[in-house]
Amino acid sequence: MQIPTLPLNDGNAIPMLGLGTGTTWYKDNPEDPLSPQLVELLKAALVNGYVHIDTADSYGTEREVGLAIQQSSIPRAKLFVTTKVQDGWKDAPAALDASLEKLQLDYVDLYLLHNPYVIASNEDIQAAWKGLEIVKAQGKAKSIGISNFQRHHIEALLKTCTVKPVINQLEFHPYLQRATDFVPWMREHGIGVSSFKSLAPITVGKGRPLDELLQSLASKYRVTVSVVLLSWCIGQNIVPITTTSSQSRLDEYSIATKVVLEQADVEEISQAGLEHHFRWWGKEIF
Repeated sequence: MQIPTLPLNDGNAIPMLGLGTGTTWYKDNPEDPLSPQLVELLKAALVNGYVHIDTADSYGTEREVGLAIQQSSIPRAKLFVTTKVQDGWKDAPAALDASLEKLQLDYVDLYLLHNPYVIASNEDIQAAWKGLEIVKAQGKAKSIGISNFQRHHIEALLKTCTVKPVINQLEFHPYLQRATDFVPWMREHGIGVSSFKSLAPITVGKGRPLDELLQSLASKYRVTVSVVLLSWCIGQNIVPITTTSSQSRLDEYSIATKVVLEQADVEEISQAGLEHHFRWWGKEIF
């Protein structure tokens, strides 16, 4: 499987489809026992061409990612590994060292400041970001970015940063397209967009305006509704991070990188999605 890439503002590029290890595999305690099932799924994914693997220190899945990479024998240079820092934001260099030890890697391709809502103030966000700039300068993270940041968080960060975030990974799907031109605004500042919960309209958001349209388009393109939603993201240069516990889903999702929706279909999905607002992550915050 050849996955297209999205150029980043620092000269690197990110594969347009990533396999995530949160949600389905998330551990309430990151120190819970290793999951052999996840290791096997990741090995199958790597063999099948999923070169972009997404994890985080708060997921508790970095050890599994590291083991799968070691056992796959795929050259490190061919992989794109993302991890994130949450509770360790006050000392990102130390947090990344701990993550690298679990991942059994010398560097990650992308390191994200995971959650601004665990950080008390804009000044603390700015300080935390300096830690990410340090690990980039050290070569321990090729690129650095953010996750779950709203515009006001980014505006605060941009006032003091010397390295701009390359990407903001956040919940994005037809029912949550982000108001007030947030996506175009990020792109104007050189910040790409990656999405999680891209399949929310068909997993936790059924019974809403998109149901019939997605089924119709799935029939038109002879793919599943999951592929339609992932292709909707990819066609807008948004990098979806999807997850599964099923190896059969890996083949299904990979088709999304080959299917190009007609622009009229992209727009119809977008317009139908705007008829209903739905958020999966952070409902207690918003």
